[in-house]
Amino acid sequence: MERKRLPVGILLLILFFSAGALICALVMLALAFPGGILDWVWTLRPDARVEFDEFGHWSIALMAAVGAACGLAAYGLARRAEWGRRVGIGVLTINLVGDMFNAVFHGDLRTLIGVPIAGLMLWYLIAEGRKKVPPN
Repeated sequence: MERKRLPVGILLLILFFSAGALICALVMLALAFPGGILDWVWTLRPDARVEFDEFGHWSIALMAAVGAACGLAAYGLARRAEWGRRVGIGVLTINLVGDMFNAVFHGDLRTLIGVPIAGLMLWYLIAEGRKKVPPN
């Protein structure tokens, strides 16, 4: 039985979700060991450290949940599992709603750049589901 190649769009989403999981792991380690070797991550977005500090130790749990969801989406998409596509849709939907919430209620208009990006990724994942390609 010949295994079909992954569509380029799915491969890119696997890379996207894998990167998200890796970034979450780095942030978790930076939060768990402040002042350590991973403190350079805060130079990318200095206000993020302050925002995470507001959550206290829950910020590590939050990043663990987000990282696990991203990792599951990547793994499920790579396996061509329907649940992987659904997890990806869930992660992107929560991200989209969060971006809109931050723009409207916190006045952070920078987050609006994520709305069309997440929207396009959602559209693609939903369209892929309509194709009903059986997994190999």
